[in-house]
Amino acid sequence: MTSSVLVYVQHLLGIGHLARASLVAEGIRRAGLQVRLVLGGPPVAGFPAPGLETVALPPVKAGPEGFSQLVDLAGQPVGEAYLAARRDKLLAAFEALRPDVVLIEAFPFGRRQMRFELEPLLERARAAEWAPLVACSLRDIVQEGRKPGRDRETVEVLKRCFDLVLVHGDPALIALDATFPLAQDIAPLIRYTGIVTGPVGALEGSGFDVVVSAGGGAAGARLMRSALAALSLSKLKAARWGFVTGPNLPPGAVAELDAGLPANAAMVVQRNDFRALLAHAEMSISQAGYNTAADVLDAGCRSVMVPFAEGGETEQSRRAAALGERGLVEVVQESDLSPEALARAIDRAVERPRPGRAGLRLDGAESTAGLLLEALQARRG
Repeated sequence: MTSSVLVYVQHLLGIGHLARASLVAEGIRRAGLQVRLVLGGPPVAGFPAPGLETVALPPVKAGPEGFSQLVDLAGQPVGEAYLAARRDKLLAAFEALRPDVVLIEAFPFGRRQMRFELEPLLERARAAEWAPLVACSLRDIVQEGRKPGRDRETVEVLKRCFDLVLVHGDPALIALDATFPLAQDIAPLIRYTGIVTGPVGALEGSGFDVVVSAGGGAAGARLMRSALAALSLSKLKAARWGFVTGPNLPPGAVAELDAGLPANAAMVVQRNDFRALLAHAEMSISQAGYNTAADVLDAGCRSVMVPFAEGGETEQSRRAAALGERGLVEVVQESDLSPEALARAIDRAVERPRPGRAGLRLDGAESTAGLLLEALQARRG
């Protein structure tokens, strides 16, 4: 009998969580397990990949007041009835599939706004007669500076409700204890999967020498403007530049960028062959989100990263620093970003050889599937 996995993911602002969870789900499916992916955020073109079974909950996203406010697709705050409908649909999906594994992305390290439905799901899983394995799917770096007591509370939830914490990183680059100080308290649960990447695939359209990207684009306007202004200042001013804006770049920024493009530059909203685009490029200019960094490492191209750091965010800065210390990328801090600073970083990167994959583990999707199968076999044995 084929084992089944229920994967839960909630994206609130960008598309990074959804992209990574989709790749993980695809890896689990390739390993021969039945996968059902529960989606809690707004629909995003291209995610997940065709063929994955999905359950779409009534969608919520972050409101104008930040992650603590949940709103619907029209931007209206959601009420108790709306949230109850989500919870009931999630629990119904659990009962319908009767999964051997429940894989929850981010929680309890993050996504605490979703406790209203995740805590009932965990209670149902603990009470289920077939005793499903419960695992947390966690990116490599945890947001730092959390409220006092939050880390201890996370540990208590993990010990009570979870069997595994699958960290989608390579400890040779950065280990969990670098950003989660109580990692030793949950050491028996932790497994490192390696960094999650997707298949490169074939180039479907025109390639570029320089690829400028900002993930979903919601916080990418300043980077795009600076890169456009740096184009004429850098050693790559005669190269072919491609600006991949992402679907969430504000319309005003899109219009401004489009109006300023020189003849050797083009703008696209999204490329389904993004990994192939990087593999054929000489240079990537980007923020330092998980998925973009993984794609850059897999492509082995030269890179300049400007980590997003507004609102006390530390994740991207940590990742960029770790990559910079290994000589894999040039880093420009967001506070120092200007066309001139970006052009100087581009010129430094041009002088370096292509870094390649740097010996880091990039098999996170496949390894996740293997670790889940191993844990299932151990439990059944």
